Amino acid sequence: MPFVPALPRRFHGASIWALYVIGLCPAAWSFYLGATGGLGANPVKEFEHLLGLWALRFIIATLAVTPLRDLIGINWIRYRRALGLLAFYYVLMHFSVWMLLDLGMDVNAVFADILKRPYISIGMVCLAALLPLAATSNNYSIRRLGKLWVDMHHLIYPIALGGALHYFLAVKSITAGPFIHIAAIALLLAYRPLRKPVLRWKRSRKTVDTPQPAHR
Repeated sequence: MPFVPALPRRFHGASIWALYVIGLCPAAWSFYLGATGGLGANPVKEFEHLLGLWALRFIIATLAVTPLRDLIGINWIRYRRALGLLAFYYVLMHFSVWMLLDLGMDVNAVFADILKRPYISIGMVCLAALLPLAATSNNYSIRRLGKLWVDMHHLIYPIALGGALHYFLAVKSITAGPFIHIAAIALLLAYRPLRKPVLRWKRSRKTVDTPQPAHR
């Protein structure tokens, strides 16, 4: 039995738009803090860091949708696309702040950083991999691409690992934050190969627990 009551169907569309609005609030709040001196001595770097952190959190939330449905009956599958797109928007904002505000749109400095710093190289690969996922996150692409769409969107798994590694290398210090995020992603990805056996086990339990009709 699900622990969260199902939302009436008439509210589904509005709830998805509400998720977009709520999901973008951390970016707006961080921008406000940066503009009013609330992000410390280096507001650009802190703003950039917060955007990247929220991108990783939305990737984790996207990966968590299927296990939540399978294991405890919370069906938020209708929100998975919005969560994935929010992750992409935050990655794009994270990249834009780095390129525009941190490096001042200095193309030479951008390419130098990509070549010199492994964590930036990893981040750029993740951003490039996210672009086709964001571009095909619509019903038309799902119908048009079919199985190719499913295979393409499996890229979210290495993207999640790359994002966690990018965060770990960027922090440059031993703190709990990167390890918590890496552990969450590792657990969610470890569930993928276990999903079919878990669902088979749940179906078998359901069959055993279902009362059989009495014979006359």
